[in-house]
Amino acid sequence: QVQLVESGGGSVQAGGSLRLSCTASGTIYSPYCMGWFRQAPGKEREGVAAIFTGAGITYYADSVKGRFTASQDSAKNTFYLQMSSLKPEDTAMYYCAADYFTGTYCDVGFRVSRNFGYWGQGTQVTVSS
Repeated sequence: QVQLVESGGGSVQAGGSLRLSCTASGTIYSPYCMGWFRQAPGKEREGVAAIFTGAGITYYADSVKGRFTASQDSAKNTFYLQMSSLKPEDTAMYYCAADYFTGTYCDVGFRVSRNFGYWGQGTQVTVSS
């Protein structure tokens, strides 16, 4: 069983930064794909970033490329999503998710929530204008 616990959400003004954390525990073996998703009210859950733990390769949706950075601390089994230059449209509940993909599929599959079997509880990010 895999548990994912998130932290780090909050409220910030447009242009500000936040860092989300996701700690994985339980029985999980690298390599796997750790994805970051967000869901705004009335919208579908969308994948915004992912990291393939084996090689530390990161992937980003176009909407966040250049502003968000995914990273990992392998020793702590903790993953981070550094969000900068935040916009009001980034306001959403953010989730981390994990599953066993190849690196190639992590690149393709991180955008689709149904591909992931393990989920964090979510953390709210609110960006005001």
